[in-house]
Amino acid sequence: MKRIALLLAGTLAFAPSSVMAADAAFSHWLDGKVWPAAKASGVSRATFQAAVAGLEPDLSLPDLKPTGGDDAFQAEFRSPATYLADSKLDALAAGARKRYAANRAVLDKVARATGVPAGIVLAVWGKESAFGSARIEKDAVRTLATQAYMGSRRAQFFPELVAALVILEQEHISRAAMKSSWAGALGQPQFMPSKFLSDAVDGNGDGRRDIWNSTPDVLASIGHYLKSRGWKAGRPWGVEVRLPASVPCSLEGPDQGQPLANWMRAGVTRVDGRPLALDDVGPDGHLLMPAGRMGPSFLVSDNFYVLKAYNESDVYALTIGMVGDRLSGRQSIRGDWGSVAGFSRGDVRAVQKRLESMGHDVGTADGLVGFRTRVAIGRWQAKNGLPVTCYPDRAVISALK
Repeated sequence: MKRIALLLAGTLAFAPSSVMAADAAFSHWLDGKVWPAAKASGVSRATFQAAVAGLEPDLSLPDLKPTGGDDAFQAEFRSPATYLADSKLDALAAGARKRYAANRAVLDKVARATGVPAGIVLAVWGKESAFGSARIEKDAVRTLATQAYMGSRRAQFFPELVAALVILEQEHISRAAMKSSWAGALGQPQFMPSKFLSDAVDGNGDGRRDIWNSTPDVLASIGHYLKSRGWKAGRPWGVEVRLPASVPCSLEGPDQGQPLANWMRAGVTRVDGRPLALDDVGPDGHLLMPAGRMGPSFLVSDNFYVLKAYNESDVYALTIGMVGDRLSGRQSIRGDWGSVAGFSRGDVRAVQKRLESMGHDVGTADGLVGFRTRVAIGRWQAKNGLPVTCYPDRAVISALK
């Protein structure tokens, strides 16, 4: 019996990982749910089987708990100033200038085709993958399957998994070469698979859409993505402004835009004191205050919200806009950032939930201070006779948590 036990142990030690998989339900889910959806999208059985053979969930990925867990909310809250420091913007702009010199003909072609300036395309490329130098090593199919099976945002990832299988069916890239981030974003532009199918383009005319290895394809795809989301050629993303105390910070957001003339009548000027002009923002402007009254103010155009379609973060869109401007020599952010510290994302989420219970729209209670949360805080402050800052601090958290 001992000899048999040793033989069995040796067999198990060298068995394929798919045999050893503890989660048999994962394989059942792949065949019972993913395959029918993939088949309906035109994926062949051969492609499907080759893609999922021996597949196991990647338990090293973040955000796999059914509710997402609380770990992210324990992190200390960080001011937007941390991400918009001159040193970070300068480094990204320096990289953009270097790539502009090497890819000018391609970027000029993209600008003519899409209306998106070279600086904006380069800033996105730099931010998403460090101009293609970032290591993107995750197995895209495994990553997407794991997130679609056991992630906290399963409904969001399931169609992306199916889209990845469609990419393989259409032979855009091999199964082994399809690499992604931990969130399943593909290649140098970091497109989710559905966005690859809708927005990746062939920039070098070789008949392929290779966002992993072809710089012309990467740059053309970024430009096409922004154009397809509504980028208006010749219109700037926005400008930093000086906001009078009489203009409420609760007027912020894409749903509260005003004609430029209205902002001028209210006393809003460029941050250097000069009058606003159409060349600064276009005919209409939206107030943007990423740190409420505790930071600089901007008037932004619809193009700013096109940048947010790439990444929902205000800070991300500001980074892209500022780096794009620096390529043509424009100045840095001049407004001061207030000191914001001493509380966590969990504290902010508690404030958001309390505001929601009062009927305020905070967007999502995620511990991140988007424009809806800033507006809600400002309206609550005004209603209660408090100084209106439109931003959380210790006093706001103490009163609302």
